[in-house]
Amino acid sequence: MQRFLDMTHQSHTASAASRAEPALASLLQPQLSPPQRTSAVPAQLFKSFWMAGYEGADHINGSGQPLSMCDITQHGAQVAADYSRLAAFDIRTVRESAGWRLLDHHGKCDFTPLRNRARAARAHGLQIVWTLFHYGWPTDLDVFSAAFVERFARYARAAASYLGEFTDGVPIYAPINEISFLTWAAGTADPSHMHNAAIAGRSGEFKCQLVRAAIAACEAILEVDPRARFLNTDPLMHVVAPPGRPDLASAVREQRELQFETWDMLGGRARPELGGRPRYLDIIGINYYWSNQWEFGTQRPLSWQLDDPRRAPLSQLLDTVRRRYQRPLVIAETGHSGVRRANWVREVAGEVALMRREGAAIEGICLYPILDRPDWNNTSHWHDCGLWHLENCADGILRRRLNEQYAVALRKVQHDTRVVFKPAPRALLLTRASARHPVRPSF
Repeated sequence: MQRFLDMTHQSHTASAASRAEPALASLLQPQLSPPQRTSAVPAQLFKSFWMAGYEGADHINGSGQPLSMCDITQHGAQVAADYSRLAAFDIRTVRESAGWRLLDHHGKCDFTPLRNRARAARAHGLQIVWTLFHYGWPTDLDVFSAAFVERFARYARAAASYLGEFTDGVPIYAPINEISFLTWAAGTADPSHMHNAAIAGRSGEFKCQLVRAAIAACEAILEVDPRARFLNTDPLMHVVAPPGRPDLASAVREQRELQFETWDMLGGRARPELGGRPRYLDIIGINYYWSNQWEFGTQRPLSWQLDDPRRAPLSQLLDTVRRRYQRPLVIAETGHSGVRRANWVREVAGEVALMRREGAAIEGICLYPILDRPDWNNTSHWHDCGLWHLENCADGILRRRLNEQYAVALRKVQHDTRVVFKPAPRALLLTRASARHPVRPSF
């Protein structure tokens, strides 16, 4: 998410480091002995707990420039080598995008640009979780028309049919990436995002249309492969009132509740006329960055680097989602920039480890983006946010250079969490907490 990755202007301080290390260490001491057995945990969904996410946004930016981030980072051309590098970190699950805008030309779909990635994944024994709609849609469509929903469903069916030929296990698809964020970004009047004049003032209507499209896509995919699973991603946020503004308490509660609206719609809790059902709210993807916590009204982020006391622990936010939906969760996007990356991955891993020990079905953490990426609105400015930097060489090739500090921190975290992040068996795994809040079995 552009908004969440751009807001990294504050300097790094020792407080973040001192907080992250003890938090993780305290979880990985002798108390990691096997928990008591009392309740069911779903079977492993992903080939590896740690995942790599490749930036795949394909929208038209605020300047009118069509984007294809997969091409800009040269991931499509260098995919075999990119995948090969993941073995050093035991990453066997990746997130990729099959951009609707890029592959659907007036209703005729050409999936050959996906072939190299699908073949490379099979050759390297990787599982791909495909996103089918990564912000961009065909420009010949009216987003509020019935044709928008129908055509996306046809696209999803065709994509599942094509990609299924390369998939050995149960396929997992993310129909639409971040419906809530896309609704906000497209409807905002700020052209630095993905402003769309047709959507301005109609954000609520647009969100409902995206939910309809996601549901139609799920049904279309299930017609091709009834085994298919669905990942529904959106940002997880925490909002507080500014100091001295208790009068905003109600508005803050409404803002916090709004983040759940899309998931509620997909699951049929809200706006049942859209067709939502529990089967569509299958796996919940949590996209979480440091700037996902801010002040209501001022939009000032609650500083992670300076340890703002108003910040809520990630474990607390995850527990809210777990209790509300009782579905498997995955950290579908997380990361930081510059020197902050190492401390951030330690803190996120520590919070997830805490929840896993409490019996929460959190099935993985996706480092996003795994390769550095440029700004959506200024493709000459790179965010310094990946596990690998991309260096522009004289021959035009973007060479991959491992960020050693980040890599060392990641390997240590992976080692320290190897027990608590071990894939859950089909047998029963129990804690008192999971007994109080049982996880529904997968279907």
